[in-house]
Amino acid sequence: MTGVEELIRADLASAVRQPVLDVRPIPEGHSGFTYWVELDSRRAVLRLPPPGARIAGPADIPRQGRIMESLHAQGLPVPAILAMSPEPVVDGRPFVLMEAVQGQRIEEAVAAGADPVQLAGSAILVLRAFQAVPSNRTGMGGESAVALRAELSRWAWLMERAPGELTGAAPALAERLAARMPSDRSPVLVHGDYHFGNMLFRGQRVTAVLDWEIAELGHPLLDLCCLCVVFQGAGDAQERGWGAPGLAPEAVREMFGADPAEFRWTLALTFYKYAAILGYNLMLHRRGKRPDPSYEGRTTTIIGFIEAGMGLLP
Repeated sequence: MTGVEELIRADLASAVRQPVLDVRPIPEGHSGFTYWVELDSRRAVLRLPPPGARIAGPADIPRQGRIMESLHAQGLPVPAILAMSPEPVVDGRPFVLMEAVQGQRIEEAVAAGADPVQLAGSAILVLRAFQAVPSNRTGMGGESAVALRAELSRWAWLMERAPGELTGAAPALAERLAARMPSDRSPVLVHGDYHFGNMLFRGQRVTAVLDWEIAELGHPLLDLCCLCVVFQGAGDAQERGWGAPGLAPEAVREMFGADPAEFRWTLALTFYKYAAILGYNLMLHRRGKRPDPSYEGRTTTIIGFIEAGMGLLP
């Protein structure tokens, strides 16, 4: 363990009042400060906000813990929360300690021969179960729902800060989205990043949905369209697995039963959203604020997502 990891281990042991044998960063994914934790009797997962971060938005780790705790208590496939604290007690930061769910990552499930139709069908069943949760049982307290216009504005803010040479067509796509916006509907629980890369599987069934950092109450097609967007980067297995491998978006729409026009608009918004997220993270990488060279390999993805969104709203 490094010096920081040893400090985290000691602070966590004090906070949970039991021995913590080891703490190691989890290398998979890009979820930030996430660690494997070895306890006396089990393995767990620790989530921390970045050092010095304001505890709000994606860095609000206690909020993520409350959401997951509430959903797990209702029998939904979300890791159980073993301990959490909003107080800065682990390396001067709040924390959430959750169970380590047994399951395969999407790359392993696909390599083992899992059928894309079955995977998507399981993800849609789980999505419907999440959407059936009453808002007062989501763990979000009295938070207001996010309207579609506010959803678009949120991603436009990121897009404006992404590299301009990659996002030149983005303002035109934003204009089309704003001009053709469908009516808001009764809000449901929205994970916000609902793709196969944030799930674990047993066979062809979803056993856990992870990473609730941008969850909200919002439009019921937002998560379905996240499931349809596949990161077409350099072709590595992880990026291929983030969407619905082998399935066209129209097939996923039919499985869910979404209105075609509303689905196309929401899918265009989702392409815009992920282009904004990737572009913003690329900007942070280039400025040295959050180094991650993998984003340099996604420049064509950013351009392609904007073009795909434009193609959905000709």
